[in-house]
Amino acid sequence: MNAFFLKIKNHKEQNLPFVLYSKPNSEKYVGILQLNNNLNTVLDYSEKGFVFASFDEKQLILIPENESEIITAEKETTSFEPIEIDDLNFDPEAKFQYEYLVAQGIHAIKNEEFKKVVLSRSEEVLLSEFDFIETFQHLVQLYPATFCYCFFHPKNGLWMGATPEKLLKAKGNVFETMALAGTQKDTQETEIVWQQKEKDEQQFVTDFIVKRLREFTASVVVSEPYSLKAGSIWHIKTDISGVLKDNSTLEEVIDTLHPTPAVCGLPKKKSKAFILENENYDRTFYTGFLGELNSTFAGNNASSDLFVNLRCMQIQEDKAILYMGCGITKESIPEKEWEESVNKSMTMKRVLKIT
Repeated sequence: MNAFFLKIKNHKEQNLPFVLYSKPNSEKYVGILQLNNNLNTVLDYSEKGFVFASFDEKQLILIPENESEIITAEKETTSFEPIEIDDLNFDPEAKFQYEYLVAQGIHAIKNEEFKKVVLSRSEEVLLSEFDFIETFQHLVQLYPATFCYCFFHPKNGLWMGATPEKLLKAKGNVFETMALAGTQKDTQETEIVWQQKEKDEQQFVTDFIVKRLREFTASVVVSEPYSLKAGSIWHIKTDISGVLKDNSTLEEVIDTLHPTPAVCGLPKKKSKAFILENENYDRTFYTGFLGELNSTFAGNNASSDLFVNLRCMQIQEDKAILYMGCGITKESIPEKEWEESVNKSMTMKRVLKIT
């Protein structure tokens, strides 16, 4: 183990908070090691550090720059044996419960309660051996085009993930975000064909983001939708960028974007209320957001680089809790949504080498 990872391992053994991460297609690892075990929180988004926020934003954990040691390292080539995952092993009761939940969502959409809702589930898997350093390296090797992270706080536990979705990148008054929706398993076909259901879902997300941002922006530029591969899954992605008005704040923009239709639904308030009433479990940090907040260590000007916490897991002693969700529209078919959620669970199962 090199000096960079050894330092992080020793920090974890002292039960001190830290985050270890690698940005999409980056050649660098970053570690932010908090030098005490205080539970710091974000109050108004003017703070500097790394934020780890829950879906409901009731938990806004901050690892502050001014209380931390920041270390970096160049990536080294690591090799792990690829394994085939058998996705046919599942709990019939879990399948029934999720398909019933999806059917409830479809019924509510047809009753015109909302246009779209994102419904999720969790799954526990047992771990025989677990090394967070090795697992993180495996994450980065398998999903280099995603934001890979390992976050630990003694009061919130250990979380890891590889997310393809940016919430917001902001430097001064220039910003970038994205609309990401639609999912299909990679079949090695040369051409990716999207059904109308996925195209509609993507357009819902794009329209929502652009409409909400216009209130805070002087200009917005929207790209054409295109296919994006994240591990073994394809999504539809639209890039959105622009310039904020001089009187707009980071807090306003984050509150506008989060939770996005890609993790919640449309309209936001009604779909979120349905999720909280019907999912029957607490998402906590899944579908929250995380990343650099007003960071200055990477350059002279403060910049924020935030990602939606998708494709993630929580590690608890001898088990991992995996989280996955699907966007539900009136064209959804419960069994197909179950299959999509199983495909998404493979993202973390490959990392854990669970067959």
